[in-house]
Parts: sequence; C-alpha cells; structure tokens
Amino acid sequence: VNVVHNQGKSMIVIIGGRSYIALGQRTTEKWNSVVDCMPHIFLVDPEFGCCTSYALPEFQNGFSFHLSLVQNDVIYIIGGHSLENNIRPPNFYKIKIDLPLGSPAVSCVILSGGISVSSAIMTQTREKEFVVVGGYHSDNQKRMICNTINLDDNKIEIVETEAPEWTPDIKHCKIWFGNDMGNGSILFGIPGDNRQLASDANYFYILKCPVENDQSLEQMAQVCSQSSTEDAGES
Repeated sequence: VNVVHNQGKSMIVIIGGRSYIALGQRTTEKWNSVVDCMPHIFLVDPEFGCCTSYALPEFQNGFSFHLSLVQNDVIYIIGGHSLENNIRPPNFYKIKIDLPLGSPAVSCVILSGGISVSSAIMTQTREKEFVVVGGYHSDNQKRMICNTINLDDNKIEIVETEAPEWTPDIKHCKIWFGNDMGNGSILFGIPGDNRQLASDANYFYILKCPVENDQSLEQMAQVCSQSSTEDAGES
C-alpha cells in the first residue's frame, strides 16, 4: 500500500498481494490455500471513499513480497515473488499516476536493471538514497548481498553495495525476518532452533547503515552485531 500525491490530491495505491482461493474452489486439504491476486492496480480515493482497478499490459502475473518506493506521483516496484510459478523475477516497474480533475490516468514502464528478491527490507539513508537488505533468492536461499537505490528526479539506479559481516548464526539460518527502524537501522530476527538452548526463542540483531551526516558509521560491514543477550533474546 502506497500513497501518491499529484496536483494537490492524494490517492491510496494497492499493488500485488495474495488472497484465499475462491470459496467454490476450496477443498478440505486446500481450505486455507492462497493464490496471487490479479495483477491489477487499485486506486482508493480517501476523499470520496471509492476504489477503481486498472489492468496494465505490463503486469503479466500476480506477485507479492515486493519492494515499493514512492516519489510524488510515481511508484517504483522492485522484485517480488510469483506464487503461481514460484519464481522471483527481477521486476522493475515505474508506475505514474496522474490525478486530474476527472478520472486518474495510470501508465507503466518496464525498467532495466531490476533485482531478483522477495521479502527484502529497505531503509532510507539519505534524502534520495535507500539501502536494500535481506530477503530471499529462492525458497531455500537467503539473499546475503545488499543494494543501494539512488533516486533522482527522472532517474533511478540500483547498484550492488558492500554487505555487512554477517554473524555465523545469520549465515547458517534458513529463515530471517525484520523491518525498517528508520534512520538507516534495520531490525533482524532469526529463529533459535539451530541452538542447543532455548530452541523456541528468536534472536535479534540491529543492522546500522551509514546515514547522511553520521561520521560514526564508516562501513556497514562493521556494525552488524547481536543486540540481545543469550538470556534476553526470546520474543
């Protein structure tokens, strides 16, 4: 879910996601199964409470767990996972939403230079710079590399950047999760099932990326450390 702004108006934008299979198609074994939502864009007008869907030819398959970045009336969609084909294509879309007095106008351009990732975390480090960390290459492979997104008025670029020195626990775990804490900080969690004690616990780490006007963080690789002790790591 994102919010775009254009000509003094605002619009809520919903792209991607999953839903339960239709009631008539459910069986006992697949009662709680989910499918990709239709590859449509939904615009929700918060002023009038109405919703309009748009089908774009550039969207061939549904997807979810993607990254989205908003700049005024433009949304950039990066990566994502298609459940139907179980793939993580390097999606990279630029979606422009004009909000004139009449009906909104939606257009989409496929950009080159995308990345294959799902469930990644993005944090802002400068006014027009973002860092992408974490996520998955495949169901069984975490994405250990990092990227920087540079955003200008009419240009966006994704480049690979130096990854932190991941701890052995993070390197060898199969699952990780987390969220952006703001100001270039990301909270990571991993299950404790690969440890001998407290296997049902979760262990948390804070990754701090170099941010603008912060001279104390010279390299992201130097600041990935466990933030909880053995006794205080449960959640």
